[in-house]
Formats: sequence, C-alpha cells, structure tokens
Amino acid sequence: MAKALMIQGTMSSAGKSFIVTGLCRLLKQMGYRTAPFKSQNMALNSYITRDGLEMGRAQAVQAEAAGLEPSVLMNPILLKPTSDVGSQVILMGEPVGNMKAMDYYKKKKDYIPLIMDAYWKLARENDYVIIEGAGSPVEINLRDNDIVNMGLAELTDASVLLVGDIDRGGVFAQLLGTMELLEKKERDRVLGLIINKFRGDEAILRPGLKMIEERCLKPVLGVVPYADIRIEDEDSLAEDLLMGISKRVDIRTIDIAVIRLRRIGNFTDLDAFGTDTDVSIRYVETPGDLGVPDMVIIPGTKNTLDEARFLEESGLARAIRELADKGVIIFGICGGYQLMGMTIDDKAGVEGGGFREGLRLLPVDTVFHDSKITRQVRGNVASLGEPFDGLSGLGVSGYELHMGTTGLRKDAVPFIANVCDVNATEGSAGRPDGCIKGTCIGTYIHGIFDDTVFRDGLIRILYKRKDLKTRSVSSVSYKDHKENRYNALADLVGRSLDMDRILDKLDKGNI
Repeated sequence: MAKALMIQGTMSSAGKSFIVTGLCRLLKQMGYRTAPFKSQNMALNSYITRDGLEMGRAQAVQAEAAGLEPSVLMNPILLKPTSDVGSQVILMGEPVGNMKAMDYYKKKKDYIPLIMDAYWKLARENDYVIIEGAGSPVEINLRDNDIVNMGLAELTDASVLLVGDIDRGGVFAQLLGTMELLEKKERDRVLGLIINKFRGDEAILRPGLKMIEERCLKPVLGVVPYADIRIEDEDSLAEDLLMGISKRVDIRTIDIAVIRLRRIGNFTDLDAFGTDTDVSIRYVETPGDLGVPDMVIIPGTKNTLDEARFLEESGLARAIRELADKGVIIFGICGGYQLMGMTIDDKAGVEGGGFREGLRLLPVDTVFHDSKITRQVRGNVASLGEPFDGLSGLGVSGYELHMGTTGLRKDAVPFIANVCDVNATEGSAGRPDGCIKGTCIGTYIHGIFDDTVFRDGLIRILYKRKDLKTRSVSSVSYKDHKENRYNALADLVGRSLDMDRILDKLDKGNI
C-alpha cells in the first residue's frame, strides 16, 4: 500500500502544484511508482482523458511528470465556476449539474466514499501517493466539512509538508499563523515546513529559519529558490495571464493578442507558443490594449452568452470585427469559436438561458443542450486556399470539451475535414469540425497548437503576411519542452528539499 504525503499551502498559489509536480517526477526518477491526487479541484482549466472523462489540468500535468496516463482517479471532484456563487460539479469525470456554493457545501461529506474509493485504487497500485491540498488548511469556516486539506489527510493517514510563498512577503507569519490555527492532532501530522520562491543568499534567511523552527516546533525541510520553470496552470489568475494584462510583455516578431474573457477556460491552449522565441502572447481586456496584432485568439470560456455581452459592452466586439475587416487572422477555440458565429441559443438554460448574436465572423450557429461533449480527437485540416494553403492536410489532435453544438450554414466551409475519436481505428469515417471564412477560423479542438507541425505552419503564414523572410527556425516540440521542464523541476526540488529526511520519516510512519 502506498505511503501518503500531502502538500498543503498557507494560501492559494503558495506553490502546491509546483512542488507536487516536482516530487512526482523526482520519485519516478528514483524508481518509485508515484501517483498524484487531489480530492477536489476548482478550476476552469481542465483535461480530457483518453476515455473521454474530465479532470483538473494540474493533476493531468502531475500524472505526466510521474510517467502515468492521466486518470480521473487522481481528481475525483472538479468544480468549474459558472458564476461568483455557483459551479458545474463534475464527479469522476462526468458532470452532474450546477450547484450553488452553499448547496455543494452541504453535500460535500456525501462524496467521501467516492473520494476514498478513488484514493485506495491509486494507493494499491503505487509506492507513493502525493496529495495536493487546496487553498489553506485553516479556513476556519470550512473546517467542519473539509474533504481536501486536513480532513483528507486524516482519512488517508497522510503526513503533511506545509508550503509558504516568501516572494509575496510575510512567509514567517504565514507559516506560524497556519500552525497556530491547526488543532494539535493536525499539527502532529506536519512533517515540516517548506519555503518556496526564495531569492538571494540563503545565509541571510537562516536566523529566520531557526526562529520559525523554534516557534512552530517543526523543521524547515526545504528552501526552494525562485525559478523560471513554468508548468501548465489550473488557475485563471495564473501569473502568465496577469503579466499579459499588466502589459509587461515584450512584443516580438509575431504579436498574438488573446482576449481575456471573464470566465476564460483552458487558456493552457496557448502555452505551446511559449516555446517559440519569436512569438509573444499578451492578454487584453480593452480595445485600447488590442492594437493591431498579427493574430487574435479568442479562447474557451465557461459562459459563452455572458462573454458575448462582455465583448459588446466593452467595445472589444467592434474592435475584433474591425481587425477582421483589415485581414487580421482571428482564431477562436471552443467557446471562442461559438462567439465568432452568427447566433448563440441557450433557450434550454444550460448557461443561464437567453439568445444573443455572436461576432458574425463565421456562418455558424450554436445551440446549447444538457449533454456535455468530452473526447480526445484527431483529424486533418481541410484543403484550404490562400493564405492558409500551407496548413492544408496537416494532422491535428487534441480534445473537445463543450456543452453546445455548432451547425454550419449553407455553403460554410469546415476548417477540419475529418475529426475522429482518438480511439477510432485507422480509416474510420470522420466528421467536419470548425469553420473558416476569409482570415477567420474557428474550431472545437483544444490543444491544437500543441502540435509542432501545425503551430510551425501557422507561424510561417504569419511571417509571410508581414513580408518577412522565411522563418529560419522551426517550432520546438511542446512534448519535449514539457519533459525538459519536469526534469528541471525534479532537479530543483531534489536539490532544495531534504528528501532523505522526508522519506525516512515516511518510512517510519513518523507523523
């Protein structure tokens, strides 16, 4: 049976996902079978497994780092916010409806058997299960029904490492305050403390480390230096996104503007461009920030109707249409594709109800219905004319994740000629996906830019449209790039944490 180690944080974004991912890869390198686990995740960035089930993006990344196929066992409950007071609830990869926060809070304990069944299945197959907490373990108002922090640690008999983020300031107060607010039996579970994102000479930190050990009666088992190792994020307040809004992005040869929707989802679709040193990605919220980029990407969202209203009221809709009229490439993914269409019909009330016009850039109409489409897919780009002829016939892959269906109007041209389920046999009949008109493209395929050949072809088209010489380098494999990041993260965690002491404590059951 696996030993359970839980990573909790003093607050959201203290570095829990970062540390868990590094530990998953490090333990794999050490020869241990290791699986990640998070009982309940709240995020708009999600992942679709090979069997068509939905889970949190962070646990899929951690599974990759551990060398495992992502499984919903690693994230049995996923909450996808649909408003400030409610979320779509996904249990073991399948949606069971929308709930207000208070209604879900009352039902949380009912989900404990489901959580523990998933956990024990992982524990029986691995040497270690690395569990990620959520937010802070000392949200006093949430303690009674806790199923994701100390409540889960007790259920799984997990030892705990507590992580604090020194880069934000006040890390000693974070750690001491958290330890003081824990109950004695909870403090007893804490193996030690980790300080994350430290910059500078660690010798200057040592007096503080000595004092915090004395006050908390727990050892500091690691000081992790600040490192520019980016992993795919589960949170729509991710650092990269905020950097784009605050205009700290240096514009490179190719300038791609991403519309920062109100309930942006799966913006990890854009991460692959981070491997291309000649491409800059910036997120924009106002027409004044948009400018005249080489391409505009409209990403996915959890609430398409509300986003259509936001685009019109903010003036972004008019600005995007003006750019399309000038021949700028507009590329919509999933909800972004729906927004680019003629109409959006939610009379069924799936996303709150209503009917709105879209951006009217593509001759398609979207109708929402209760069933959710979740599947990994592959296909080939249709035969296209200028300026996209270089993409014709290219293979693409990714996943679909949407509530609505989008129909093409008469004479509309699909962007993908034949899309099949990834598990379909070779030669299976596919179906068309997306639409293209002029320089406007829409598709339901998330992750389409992860494909190196497709992304490279698109960037070369952008070069050509700027009358630049042929691109001298090709896009880097995003899969290889991620592997390099996991290895770098494992090296960082291995150098920074006292792993011998941590594993020895786990082996002895020293909690």
